[in-house]
Formats: sequence, C-alpha cells, structure tokens
Amino acid sequence: MKKPTINIKPVDTEQEIYECARFMSDTAPWKTLKISTEQIEKTLQDSFYESYIAYVESEIAGIAVIQMKGVCTGYLKSIAVKKEFRKNKIGSLLMDYIEKRIFSTHPNVFLCVSSFNEAAKRFYIKRGYDEIGTIKDYLVKGYDEILMRKTIGSIL
Repeated sequence: MKKPTINIKPVDTEQEIYECARFMSDTAPWKTLKISTEQIEKTLQDSFYESYIAYVESEIAGIAVIQMKGVCTGYLKSIAVKKEFRKNKIGSLLMDYIEKRIFSTHPNVFLCVSSFNEAAKRFYIKRGYDEIGTIKDYLVKGYDEILMRKTIGSIL
C-alpha cells in the first residue's frame, strides 16, 4: 500500500479557515473551554498569527497556529489534528514544522496546555518540553493552563 502524501503549508483561503475552525471547535480542549467556531475563525484570520495546515493527500488533517511577534515570540497558540488522522503522526509532523519555523529565528518555543489535557501534556514532554509554570483558572474557572517551554539556548 502506498504511503499517503502529507503536505504542510500556510493557511491561505477562507475555506481552509472555515473547515479548521469547525473541526477544532468540536474537539477538546476547545469544546471543554467553550471556544466557539467564530472565535477560532477570528484567530485564524488575524495577521498577528501564522497558521499552518496539514493535508493528507487533498484532505485537511490538522492545523497549528503560532505567534512570531510581540511579547511572547515563539508561542504555539493552537494545534489540532482531526480524529481520523491522529494515528498518522500528523501532530508530530506539525510540531516538527513549527519548531523548525520558530527555532529559525528564536531559541524558545512556548505553549500552554490545559490541565485536563493529560494526553497533550505527555506528548509535549516526550518532545522535550519542560513545565515552567501554572496559570490558575486562566481560560475557564476550574481549569489551569500549564506553561511549557522547549529551548535550544538563551535569547542573548
């Protein structure tokens, strides 16, 4: 059986934004945190962020959103993979892609993972991320955000 072609590229159409926002809002953590499709669409349309989409053949499989300017340069805002593609290493491929993008200009990748999202936390730890702090009740009361960092050196 032929291995499927996986391609990662910048998000550049309204249709991609719409489709990604729909599948993201229907999965954890967005569902748990009550983040709407419309809120996700606004983020994906915001030029402050860079969004990258993963395709398997011609089907959208996942998305990653990063912040490359401002106070928190090198911040992974969101990453999501459609359920049917989660065993295809799409999350790892997206992380490889955005880490390469961030590390090309900045020595740190930061991200937050929700306290209820143990699988994601394990995924990041396996990739070399360290827990550096907890932000109590940050997005929704009762859930914390765990700040994590992977580094290749200091800023100076």
